[in-house]
Amino acid sequence: MSGPDAAARERVAELRATIADANRRYYVEDAPTLTDAEYDALFRELVELEAAHPELATPDSPTRRVGGAPAPGGRFGEVRHTVPMLSLDNAFSADELRAFDGRVRKGLGLGPAAAPTLWGEADAGEGPAPEAPRYVAELKIDGLAISLRYERGLLVQGATRGDGTTGEDVTANLRTIAAIPQRLAEPLTLEVRGEVYMPKAEFARINAEREEEGLPLYANPRNCGAGSLRQLDPAVTASRRLSAWCYILLEEGPDGRPVVTRQSDALARLAALGFPVEPNRRAGLTVDEVIAFTEAWREPRHELAYETDGVVVKVDDLDAQRRLGMVSRAPRWAIAYKFPPEQVETVVEEIVAYVGRTGSLTPVAHLRPVKVAGSTVARATLHNLDEVRRKDVRAGDTVILHKAGDVIPEVVRVLPDRRPADAVEFRMPETCPECGTGVVRDEGAVRHYCPNGACPARIREALAHFVSRAGMDLEGAGTVVLAQLLARGLVRTRGDLFRLTVEQLEGLDRFARKSAENLAAAIERGRTRPLSRILFALGIPQVGEQTAIDLASWLATTWPPADAEPMGGADGWLARIAGELAALSAERYEAVPGVGPVVGAAIARFFTEPATAGVLPDLVAAGVAPERPAPRPAGGDAGPLAGKTLVVTGSLAGFDRRAAEEAIRAAGGKAAGSVSRKTDYLVAGEGAGSKLATATELGVPVLDEEGFRRLLAGEAP
Repeated sequence: MSGPDAAARERVAELRATIADANRRYYVEDAPTLTDAEYDALFRELVELEAAHPELATPDSPTRRVGGAPAPGGRFGEVRHTVPMLSLDNAFSADELRAFDGRVRKGLGLGPAAAPTLWGEADAGEGPAPEAPRYVAELKIDGLAISLRYERGLLVQGATRGDGTTGEDVTANLRTIAAIPQRLAEPLTLEVRGEVYMPKAEFARINAEREEEGLPLYANPRNCGAGSLRQLDPAVTASRRLSAWCYILLEEGPDGRPVVTRQSDALARLAALGFPVEPNRRAGLTVDEVIAFTEAWREPRHELAYETDGVVVKVDDLDAQRRLGMVSRAPRWAIAYKFPPEQVETVVEEIVAYVGRTGSLTPVAHLRPVKVAGSTVARATLHNLDEVRRKDVRAGDTVILHKAGDVIPEVVRVLPDRRPADAVEFRMPETCPECGTGVVRDEGAVRHYCPNGACPARIREALAHFVSRAGMDLEGAGTVVLAQLLARGLVRTRGDLFRLTVEQLEGLDRFARKSAENLAAAIERGRTRPLSRILFALGIPQVGEQTAIDLASWLATTWPPADAEPMGGADGWLARIAGELAALSAERYEAVPGVGPVVGAAIARFFTEPATAGVLPDLVAAGVAPERPAPRPAGGDAGPLAGKTLVVTGSLAGFDRRAAEEAIRAAGGKAAGSVSRKTDYLVAGEGAGSKLATATELGVPVLDEEGFRRLLAGEAP
């Protein structure tokens, strides 16, 4: 082949190889070779080439990381595992680990254990004694088990564990996880098993966003990660920034025999093939050395970027594993040691209400400092007044504290018999503690908030959200820097950040010329971001990352930019959009997928209230311009729920709130936030409250989860 097509094909192959190598070095080896800007430029070039040459698009392209089409029919396909995916029995003490070792010895026909040895003392290069089984100890990742099947080096299928025999086909979602290779360097056919997990920082980010929006919080990274992987829309999974560790290799050589003979060798081969393998493992251990390993990680585990709740212990020799076999659904050759849950006692010294970027007042317990899960904790959010009342937390109380998901300090319960006689119930302030404006509580809502858009606390927190990594990503503009900029009057609006000069930045405390130049460069890079990132960074109440993506696509479809039209400037597309937004009613925003009356009203209010109406024009004037947005593709109104409006309330066993709403949209329906006479169905789970009462009063049909699933499948509910 010759000509432009040949050149495009060659460049696409080169870009894919470079991006795949960059992903491996960043996510697997923790040794990045490209800057974020360089990576983004290569990625955008690949997207543009594939758009111009659709015949070059392939399932293993890195561009698939952003998510493909939602799962058809509102459900995942089934995958039958060629080899069952087993669960593990648990051990909770050193004695139980020794009992496991005894069972292994008996199963292999070996003698009883000798006296305990010290860690590292057992062998000096001559190999283990026959009567001493050797183990591999791997940190146990608290995530969702997956299998990955590769044919000729290409990822062709990914599935969840399910019941161990049959799992769900989540291939499209697994493709969005950058740590998982789409194509191997060798054309191998094999199966890999591992764990998808949510990093602690991502869990904290999502919960902070949900709390600010008044949404229920996720309990821990494991549940949040599992729900994220099982989203029907891969784009939602892509937005959650999941990662993975791999630990089982099923690979046969030409003779039909396993390529490796030891679990430790399998881990080394997985790493060599480019799979992410948890680095904190040890092989060749006696049971006493395994016990020492568990003790050594009891405290340091809290410093890891991901959650681990124990240690998986496996017989290293794979032939010995096969001889030991399994009992029920658990192998005899492996066991999971669980770290004991860490809870501590401390005292609530006071409860203080803090004002967030949307004006929400959040009660926070100031605690007598105490060490828990590897760090000293002095504060714990109590979320809202209803939660304070439910747990009956008062200043002076002795409480049990832990870290939810090893991340977020949480008051578990009060010890009422330790309560002092003068303890007084917490009351939410009647006026904002920052600006004195009267505090408002919406009828039927748990949120108290300051309605003053010019409140100093709201401005401070809004700017912090704006510059954050998930927002405009202005690296170096942290809370300390923002506090100085606000105190000196250098910044009053978001647009002012883009008017700062190197000389002004150099005048900040502890800022040298180089620091000022670095921050100025980060601000300059931030002038061009995707429209969805800009909208999310604005901190519009009720608008999270996914709604910002939906809103940006809708805007680009409703008012598409002309090819020659500049994105920024007074005559550019962003300026035109800013003018359109200011004139839209709340009802008009309900045309955006997933936006109901509550969210629509919040968006309309943001773009018309005096304190925020000028945000976009101010950014335009400061030189901010979005990357050219892509309109939402046509044809989204097909599906079994086409033309139907559904509302979800309560807790469903198989869906979190967002997953249920994504399933509705994937089936062609509209997911609304409140019940009205226009609602076709209410999906009511456990704990359904006022929405169920409203639906009953209005005669709106109510579905349980089974009826909801039948409706998604196109059947009568």
